[in-house]
Amino acid sequence: MNVLMMLTPKSEVKYILDTATVRSAIQKLKIHGYTAIPVITKEGTYAGSVSEGDFLWYMVKHQGEDPKDLGGVKVKDLIRPAFIPAVTADVETEELILRAEEQNFIPVTDDRGTFIGIVTRRTVIDKLMTARREQNARGPHSV
Repeated sequence: MNVLMMLTPKSEVKYILDTATVRSAIQKLKIHGYTAIPVITKEGTYAGSVSEGDFLWYMVKHQGEDPKDLGGVKVKDLIRPAFIPAVTADVETEELILRAEEQNFIPVTDDRGTFIGIVTRRTVIDKLMTARREQNARGPHSV
């Protein structure tokens, strides 16, 4: 299974810049109905991803502070290093499936770390189901 055949390109993906404010990032999640979203740097490299929970825990940790202060906090300050790690375009099918079991989307980068898009869990499942249907149509003894 070629990851590039399943890729939703960066131009079609909603993402947040790491310099975005927490307030604007929360608004983007809300507008698009996402629970997590990729974060990239202004240079285009994948910085990580953030989730609703990251924002919630930040607010709990800073409880009592003026909510208006969220306008000055940057998304890069909330990124958890191991949360939704990226794969490169040469990822093995097995690894992609394992990631899809754990993540709704898998960020994909080139070999320099530049964010090129995502593969969604739905796309992985659809490709596996299509391959299975094709195999079944060919019969159990076809090669």
